[in-house]
Amino acid sequence: MRNHFFSFLTAGLTLCFMTLGLHAADVPKVGDKAVDFTLKGLANETVRLDKLTEKGTVVVVLLRGWPGYQCPVCDIQAHEFIAAAPEFAAAKAQLVFIYPGPSQDLKAHAQEFQGMKGKLWPREFLYALDPDYTMVNAYGLRWDAPRETAHPSTFVIDSKGVIQFAKISHSHGNRAKAAEVLAAVKAISGK
Repeated sequence: MRNHFFSFLTAGLTLCFMTLGLHAADVPKVGDKAVDFTLKGLANETVRLDKLTEKGTVVVVLLRGWPGYQCPVCDIQAHEFIAAAPEFAAAKAQLVFIYPGPSQDLKAHAQEFQGMKGKLWPREFLYALDPDYTMVNAYGLRWDAPRETAHPSTFVIDSKGVIQFAKISHSHGNRAKAAEVLAAVKAISGK
């Protein structure tokens, strides 16, 4: 009788969660409306996706952030996007890098990554913190394994908030390259 009660209770709670829409976030794909997020930058400035897309195309680069060390593949990817900064500026795309991780000391880790190996971040690039994976979870991109944080991902979002390009890596490699992201940006503007 007791097992039957718990089975009934579990089924009932599952139905309630499904009815209320309380389920794990779906991973965004091309054609989806991007889930809005509000994060803080290193200077405590507010970074809101909906405000950025009102101005034009936005490129969101989700780094691995702080899995207990600085990710060397994230560093390579960041350098590549930094090198292509003039081309992104000419295409009028706003780049937002998101650094996720546990909230404790996240800002210090993000600052360390920002200056690692001589990176000179363009003023136009935004660099936001995602403490305790708020944005990561909203996008269904939590890499919930030991010494992991988030699946490295890149999205190009148009001025209507619709995802026009999405690349999600389920490993440390296979990241979006600056050239392919730039091509997606140019396709939106018709250039």
